[in-house]
Amino acid sequence: MYLSYFGLSDNPFSIAPNPDYLYMSPRHKEALAHLIFGLRESGGFVMLTGEVGTGKTTVSRKLMQQLPENTQVAMILNPTLSALELLGTICNELGIEYKRKHASLKYFTDQILAKLANNHDHGVNTVLIIDEAQHLLPEVLEQLRLLTNLETNREKLLKVVLIGQPELQQLLKRNELRQLAQRITARYHLLPLSSSEVGAYIGHRLSVANGDISVFSKATIRAAFDITGGIPRVINLLCDRALTLTFTKQMPVVPQHVFIAAAQQILGEDVVQQRRGKRWTYTLLALFLGAAVLGFAIGRLNA
Repeated sequence: MYLSYFGLSDNPFSIAPNPDYLYMSPRHKEALAHLIFGLRESGGFVMLTGEVGTGKTTVSRKLMQQLPENTQVAMILNPTLSALELLGTICNELGIEYKRKHASLKYFTDQILAKLANNHDHGVNTVLIIDEAQHLLPEVLEQLRLLTNLETNREKLLKVVLIGQPELQQLLKRNELRQLAQRITARYHLLPLSSSEVGAYIGHRLSVANGDISVFSKATIRAAFDITGGIPRVINLLCDRALTLTFTKQMPVVPQHVFIAAAQQILGEDVVQQRRGKRWTYTLLALFLGAAVLGFAIGRLNA
């Protein structure tokens, strides 16, 4: 409803994973580089973790775009499966035909290993990407490790990318999963955007929709970082609501108080107050320390 008012050709802050709006911050680029490096190594696993909404899916989509053409990718988005169900899903993703009446761990494993060997013979790499991997059961992870046992003298025939929330790191610390943890050749924890990156992120999405960062005041951009903590998904939600409120008020620019009102509607007043309060606490602490250092320096000079 606000698109024509602000001269936008599209909704710049939709939470749909539109690749046209893909913004790769320096942190996302570094995460991608770690994954690509890990897949080139001889080990079977690479891992990407991060809080909800930090852009892990964005990195995984970019990773898929940059894989060599001779790569077959199996993507699992719902890993809340038993070991048998997971192996069946992998067969589906790799286009392996099988007879349901023969379904068993051994049967599925044999079918997958035969597919991996066949891909290798034809110069095809095989990559399995599992999103929300923190939901995998330990016995399912162990089954994945067994799949990576097939290897040549130089490399594993199956590379597995585990993408999940920080709980995945704790899961892999379990004693029964230590063999799998030792096979992870690259791991990266994706942090939220920094203050400067939040402004760049908002500006990028607006520019793709033929808009401009000037739609948001500088104070609003600062508030966006304080309240969202640099989480891209939350930035999208709050910016979209703020543009809607600004349109209803017929204002030319999104002011800080309107953005805060939008944040209160979505996150709740208590959450917004808490997050803004932290910023002022840090600011006052910095001023206090600065004054203390200045006073000490003046005292030394007078002495």
